[in-house]
Amino acid sequence: MVLYTAPFPNSCLSALHAVSWALLFPCYWLADRLVASFIPTTYEKRQRADDPCYLQLLCTVLFTPIYLALLVASLPFAFVGFLLWSPLQSARRPYIYSRLEDQGSASGAALLSEWKGTGPGKSFCFATANLCLLPDSLARLNNVFNTQARAREIGQRIRNGASRPQIKIYIDSPTNTSISAASFSSLVSPQGSDGVARAVPGSIKRTASVEYKGDGGRHPSEEAANGPASGDPAEGVGLEDACIVRIGGEEGGRPPEADDPAAAGGQTRNGAGGSPQGQTPNHSQRDGDSGSLGSPSASRESLVKTRAADGGGSGEPGATNSKFPYKASGVKRAAARRRRHPDEAFDHEVSAFFPANLDFLCLQEVFDKRAAAKLKDQLHGYFEYILYDVGVYGCQGCCSFKFLNSGLFFASRYPIMDVAYHCYPNGRRSDGLASKGALFLKVQVGSTPQDQRIVGYISCTHLHALPEDSAIRCEQLDLLQDWLADFRKSTSSSSTANPEELVAFDVICGDLNFDNCSSDDKLEQQHSLFTHYKDPCRLGPGEEKSWAIGTLLDTDNLYDEEVCTPDNLQKVLESEEGRREYLAFPTSKSPGAGQKGRKDLLKGNGRRIDYILYAEEGLWPDWKAEVEEFSFITQLSGLTDHLPVAMRLMVSAGEEEA
Repeated sequence: MVLYTAPFPNSCLSALHAVSWALLFPCYWLADRLVASFIPTTYEKRQRADDPCYLQLLCTVLFTPIYLALLVASLPFAFVGFLLWSPLQSARRPYIYSRLEDQGSASGAALLSEWKGTGPGKSFCFATANLCLLPDSLARLNNVFNTQARAREIGQRIRNGASRPQIKIYIDSPTNTSISAASFSSLVSPQGSDGVARAVPGSIKRTASVEYKGDGGRHPSEEAANGPASGDPAEGVGLEDACIVRIGGEEGGRPPEADDPAAAGGQTRNGAGGSPQGQTPNHSQRDGDSGSLGSPSASRESLVKTRAADGGGSGEPGATNSKFPYKASGVKRAAARRRRHPDEAFDHEVSAFFPANLDFLCLQEVFDKRAAAKLKDQLHGYFEYILYDVGVYGCQGCCSFKFLNSGLFFASRYPIMDVAYHCYPNGRRSDGLASKGALFLKVQVGSTPQDQRIVGYISCTHLHALPEDSAIRCEQLDLLQDWLADFRKSTSSSSTANPEELVAFDVICGDLNFDNCSSDDKLEQQHSLFTHYKDPCRLGPGEEKSWAIGTLLDTDNLYDEEVCTPDNLQKVLESEEGRREYLAFPTSKSPGAGQKGRKDLLKGNGRRIDYILYAEEGLWPDWKAEVEEFSFITQLSGLTDHLPVAMRLMVSAGEEEA
């Protein structure tokens, strides 16, 4: 299948679209700025309350008449541009494919040679997040702002988190032989000013070490111009050089046997550097904030929690952001990271970082085209293959006129083979203005010694948002399953007698806009999707596992001091009191029953509306897929109103060759 690298099939249509957008953009930008100036966020309100001479208020008063006059003047040009832009959308392709050629050891071509379908198996890491990258005036309705700067910062944080070396931590204890949850978060080797890795105090011993550049590295073009930076890992450094940290337990405790680190996943790499032009409240982190991976305290945040009971913590790992002069209500913080439940088959945690060696990233609400381009540029420092600007505009097979795309965005370290997009036809009201739909992808993740391709299927979707429309969401789930079945059938080049492809995994990621605890979402909770795909956080309809938490944050408290950094938000969410304070819970339909008053009556740990589901059937018969690790991620604190989630899936092969 040919992947579309441009939105239009020829340069003539692209030129006409550029002219139409040049006529439309001034009116669009002025309208967005004008409306945004009258929708303050809680951060701006608090700044205004603390400073009567707040500059933003003065700018609003001065520039509003100017914006209004320019907006009126731009309307005739915008009308002409719209008349030209609208019919062009019928020829527009449903996505843009971008590939950054990477000849290094972590390129997609090199990754394909790592797994031949034999041996103990291969793990793949998936993550999904709702970023709320809307036009600024609309993003402010969710209490976030400065969309362009947030897009750059989000890209940097994801890239920095994913490009860290993977580190396994073992706790030497006669009663606990599981891998610490910090093995999924991974840590950064603390470095001094001379770039030499420092020894971690206490009973922690490193059996190997990896030098790592905390700022995520530099863009290849920058390195070519300036030479390799000191302290950067040498090209080709893999997990055989990863750190293994042991934490001593009770005397006489026998440590577990360490797994071979080389079997844990792919290779590490550095991403593109650069700092954002504009700053939103949490975009500039001080030392000690885990949002900045270069800080020693950030690299030891998991160890501090593990040693807190022994008094080994020398300081708070997450320093308070100096840009927040106000105080919020106190929250008790958990002393230790949550570990594997005795009856659970995999590790789970609340992590301050995106997982190391992240393979696939599915994003939602990347609606703003300029923000999508900035996000793409940042993520290309780690992901070689990206799909963005997914969706349709205008009247193109959907029931209503679409002013926004689908908001879906996909990034992969592995080559993309086939792509299909479908728009949900039943969106209504505000959701009907965007072309929400489903993006289906087929990726190649390896090849067998017999030259059979090893492939995986990934679906990324965003369902209808209005809470009262359960029937619409169920219809969309039906369409999702039908479209996915058609996609797998149309892209499969195998037969049972002569298999040319072996399916390793089938995963669905996205914001489904319903949770598994709300009584109002019972219809969706019982959908047949959950009989074909497994949810790692779910016991059954209306019943969550005890460690699962909500992924939707209470937007009124996004800028509170207790949650303004990744470390702080992580600690808050590890306590029940913190979750009740800062996570969103279902609202009551009864008049007079507010969210604060109902939290004590609700079961569960908040609204978990962001999902990663995986299939146990439909794979190559000799293989099985099992969850290794699952995490709720706080690294995007202050940048979005959702918690990203990540899952590491182990695909195990049989004894014999496939």
